Amino acid sequence: MLPKIFIVLTLLVILGSLASGLIFLIKDNGTSTRTAKALTVRIGLSVLLFLMLMLGIFTGVIKPHGSTPTPRQYAHDRSQ
Repeated sequence: MLPKIFIVLTLLVILGSLASGLIFLIKDNGTSTRTAKALTVRIGLSVLLFLMLMLGIFTGVIKPHGSTPTPRQYAHDRSQ
């Protein structure tokens, strides 16, 4: 449950950084560096989230599932 909370909170912070970049762009008319800093934070958080997701998958904390069954699952389903 903790990884899901971390993912959702990180996504919310990423959206907040994107929104603040938009607000800075509108208010400053491109005269300050606040927009670039906000978007840099967003990119950094996105990369961090991606790396943490990959680490979670490789360590087994996050178990991805596909839309197609594995051969073992398929054999189990056919036996019932």
